[in-house]
Amino acid sequence: MTMLKRISMLLVAIGALNWGLMALWGLNLVNMLLGGFPSVEMLAYVLVGLSGAWMLVDYRSWWM
Repeated sequence: MTMLKRISMLLVAIGALNWGLMALWGLNLVNMLLGGFPSVEMLAYVLVGLSGAWMLVDYRSWWM
């Protein structure tokens, strides 16, 4: 597994956990950790989104 896939998988997992925490308890973990730095928080969300897009584009290699 390449480093890009590992990083993408980690970021997507973090995003999924954040969504789950938001749905269950209204707790935004990314905001709690990076809330004092809005530009860094926005960068984290962009990286999670790009990771999800990369995993969709590269989906064939996940199943083969």
